[in-house]
Amino acid sequence: MDILKVLARINQDGDFEHSDDFLEDGLLDSFEVVDLVTELEEEFSIEISGADIIPENFKNVKTITKLLEKYIGG
Repeated sequence: MDILKVLARINQDGDFEHSDDFLEDGLLDSFEVVDLVTELEEEFSIEISGADIIPENFKNVKTITKLLEKYIGG
């Protein structure tokens, strides 16, 4: 899974590798989270439930990986 490549499509200037909280650090805003969900769904051929589109699931690469594993079976 190359989540960093997907994140770079959303925000090319973001230092996602060194952030523990993308929202708090200003790397993603709420509109970009929606874009990220769309990109992840397309990249991994999944459909993320609305119930899972919460800030806690998009804080960093680790939380996004955990969310994706739920949908693609780890």
